[in-house]
Amino acid sequence: MSNLYGDYNQKIDYVFKVVLIGDSAVGKTQLLARFARNEFSLDSKATIGVEFQTKTLVLDQKTVKAQIWDTAGQERYRAVTSAYYRGAVGAMLVYDMTKRQSFDHMARWLEELRGHADKNIVIMLIGNKCDLGSLRAVPTEDAQEFAQRENLFFMETSALEATNVETAFLMILREIYRIMSKRTLAASDLDGGDSGLLKGTAIIVPGPDGDGSRKGGCCFSST
Repeated sequence: MSNLYGDYNQKIDYVFKVVLIGDSAVGKTQLLARFARNEFSLDSKATIGVEFQTKTLVLDQKTVKAQIWDTAGQERYRAVTSAYYRGAVGAMLVYDMTKRQSFDHMARWLEELRGHADKNIVIMLIGNKCDLGSLRAVPTEDAQEFAQRENLFFMETSALEATNVETAFLMILREIYRIMSKRTLAASDLDGGDSGLLKGTAIIVPGPDGDGSRKGGCCFSST
């Protein structure tokens, strides 16, 4: 994928804000570090407030800057981080598949997200730490059912082993780009000029088997 990531000196065609949300210690910061810098830290500390990193990539010959926001999971930061949902066009709901409680809290996080973000935000459910299969506390079927019921994309990942991390980020960014590019083109046709950035709508993209799913090892996605 050497030609996927863009030159920082290139003109930026799109900026996509994506937020990572979920309980503390589920691996949000590690997922971001793995995607943005291909790093993993065994002694990572809890995020305080909100942090973000960027990564530039090329989609369909357009330069996209992904602005990924890592939000603190602790309750005391909830009021602060809610403001950062505004302007987000994508979100990853992250739980630790070895901690059932972190999955049970997904409904609450999703409710908060939908209460503050654009109603058409593209959302992916992420079951992190799939390398710890022997400690699994959340059956894959439970997560699938929740994702299907709430119309979310779903994927299991391992930030430690870099399993499906890049795939997950690229999937959500491509969904956002697909919507943005279509809406920008449609608006340009109407007004005869550039329309700027528009917010997207979540859509289902068929997988290799044409059924909207992608499988591989312990991890897969489903819409």
